[in-house]
Parts: sequence; structure tokens; C-alpha cells
Amino acid sequence: MSEIVLTAGLLITLFFLLGLGVWVGFALTLTGALGMLLFSNAPIGPIMATTLWGHSHSWALAALPLFILMGEILLRSRLSEHMFKGLAPWLGRVPGKLLHVNILGCAIFAAVSGSSAATAATIGKMSVPELQSRNYPMGLIIGTLAGSATLGLLIPPSIILIVYGVATEQSIARLFIAGVLPGLLLVSMFAIFIGIYGLLRPDLFPEEKQSFTFLEKLKGSKRLIPILLLIMGVIGSIYIGIASPTDAAAVGVILSLVLAWFNGALSKSMFIDALMGATKTSCMIAFILAGAGFLTVSMGFTGIPRNLAAWIDTFQLSQFALLAALTVFFIILGCFLDGISVVVLTTAIIMPMIEAAGIDPLWFGIYLVIVVEMSQITPPVGFNLFVIQGLVKENILQIAAAAFPFFLLLLLAVGVITVFPEIVTVLPSLMDAR
Repeated sequence: MSEIVLTAGLLITLFFLLGLGVWVGFALTLTGALGMLLFSNAPIGPIMATTLWGHSHSWALAALPLFILMGEILLRSRLSEHMFKGLAPWLGRVPGKLLHVNILGCAIFAAVSGSSAATAATIGKMSVPELQSRNYPMGLIIGTLAGSATLGLLIPPSIILIVYGVATEQSIARLFIAGVLPGLLLVSMFAIFIGIYGLLRPDLFPEEKQSFTFLEKLKGSKRLIPILLLIMGVIGSIYIGIASPTDAAAVGVILSLVLAWFNGALSKSMFIDALMGATKTSCMIAFILAGAGFLTVSMGFTGIPRNLAAWIDTFQLSQFALLAALTVFFIILGCFLDGISVVVLTTAIIMPMIEAAGIDPLWFGIYLVIVVEMSQITPPVGFNLFVIQGLVKENILQIAAAAFPFFLLLLLAVGVITVFPEIVTVLPSLMDAR
């Protein structure tokens, strides 16, 4: 029980610092230092210095700013406009019609950006005015955009998977590959939901006046070829083993510059804006990771995670019961913190429990990302909700209500990968077998 009291005390301290507006990286470092000071005799100064340095020059971490830069470049290109024109001719006659553009557009952009907020902003700027002008229901426009934009956290290259991999010392390449099938599962679930909705309530969907021949559809699809080549260049090079995630990120930056130039969007000012945006985001995440690394090390010296895991083990919880409890915990935590903070704040305490319960850390990483995706569309701190609010100027609670069916679909996806973990592990196993 003493471990519970100590853990609660440190968590209260951490949230108190965050509530004061202290930067997350500072708050994590100060909490770790306090834990070591009160519950350990280890030298704080040398350990802090070596830990912060060690977590600041990781080769795996180099992929992070490169993928962020790639996303920033594509965010400022005409990628979303070309995706809409390439996808719309194929989707105008299927149940759900052009709402599928939100789903597939977000899935495609997620595969080249790695960011949920960037996916929501980029696809939303293009699709919301277009769908509004065609009189699609605003609730469904918002819901499909909010839910599908969360795919930016899961479909590789995912920034949050890099953060998880660095924080838990898991292979980023294996995490990327593990996210492919769950990502496709979510895309399918979203599309089926909208398709069924379209069949049950066809009166809500406007008739598409423009029709296309098969050749016209193929001609429009040429706009998608550069995007698909970019995805294949980044993810394919990792999967076939010719590039590490960091190497693939560098390839992605070069290909994104070529794509922006090809679209006529590349300029000196655009590149500088993308570079500055990537620098700010990368520094923020790296600082959080450094603080989280020190908190993890300090918790190891205090022995709190190990003792807490042993205490929880006395309850003899099954894996399903433990995951159910963690799902509720992460959803509540995600209501107040962004996804990256949720990951770095909890891994030091959660991972010993996960390992003691015999849960695969690779599988748990994908599970955690899907649960964090759910937090992106839950108030009061659902980042996707705020991004979409800036696009549609609706009340935040109305946006959250429109996104709620997709929250339930994400929850269902957690259940599916829990019952069928092979959805996550099969592709990494095939990669290892090669």
C-alpha cells in the first residue's frame, strides 16, 4: 500500500506542476528529481546529466524531426486537393458517397504525415467546404473527419509510435509494421459504418449530379500516383529491409520536396515555414522525451514501478481485466492530456505491470495508440476537436457528439485486437522471419 501512496503523491505533484503551466519536460524532470531525493540515495546530478544526454542523441530519435518535416512540407503542398479530385469520381455512387473521401483521404495523408492534428487540418480544409457546398449533413462531415484523422497516430509513419519505441526501447520498424493492419481495420470499420448509414438513411445524402466514365475515373486517379509512390518509398523501404526508419524518413523528406515542387507549391518561404514548424514541434517532443527518460530512470531507483507491479500482481488480474482497467485509465487521462504526454507519463509505471502480466510490449504499443486515438476526440482536451472547431466554428460539445460514434468504433477496435492479437503481430513476425 505504501507504493500506492508514493505513486499517488508523485502523480499529484506532477499534475500540480502541469496545472501551474510548467512545461511538460520540466514537470517530468522535477518530479523524477523529487522521487529520487525522497525515496533513493542515488546521486541526482550525475544521473540526470547522463540520462538527459542519452535521451537527446538517440539515433532512433533522429527519425522524429525528419517525419515531422515531411508532414509539414506536405501540409503546405496541394496534396489534399489532388487527393479529393482523385478519390471523388470513384466514391460518388457508393453508400455514404463523398463522406468516404474524408475517411480514405485521412488514411492516405496519415501514411505520409504521422500526425493526427495535421491530418485533421489538411483534409478538413479541403473537404469541409466541398462537402458543405454539396449539402452533406454537417454532423457526418465532422464525425468522419474527427474519427478518421486519428489514423494519423497509428498508420505509419506515426510520430507517437516513435515516441513509444524510444521510451520503451522497442523496435520502431517493427512498431511501424505492426500498425499497418490495425490501421486498415479502422479504415474498414469507419467505411462500413458510413456505408450502412448511407443505406439506412439515403435521404440525408445528396444526389451526385456529375457522373464519370471508367476512363475518366482512371484519368483522375493519376493524381494519386505521386502520393502512393511516396507511401511506398517510405513504408516499403522499411518493410523490405533496405532502410531503417531514420533512413526512410530522410527519403520521405526528399520525396515530399519533389512532390511539392511537382505540384508547384515549393518555394523558399514555404520551405522555411515548414522547417520552423518542424523545429518547434521536434524540440518540444524531444524535451518531453528527455524528461520522461529521467523520470523512468528515477522511478527505477525508487523501486516504485517494480513494487507497484508486484502489488497489482497480488490481485491475480487476468490480462483482459488488466487491459480493461488500463483502457478506462487511459481514456480518463486522455481527457486532460495530449497523446504524447499520455505515453511518456505512463510508460515508466505501466510497463513493469505489462511485462509481469505477460503482455507483448509490441502489441501493447498499438493498443495504447488506439486508446490515445480515442482521447483525441474526447473533451475537454481532444486536440482533433479543437482543430475541427477552427474549421467549422461549431460548439466543441456538438463536435464531440458528432465524433462519438467513431469513439465507439475505436473502442470496438481495441476489443478486436485484444481477442485477435495476430492482427498486430503477424506482419512483424513475417518481417522477422525474413
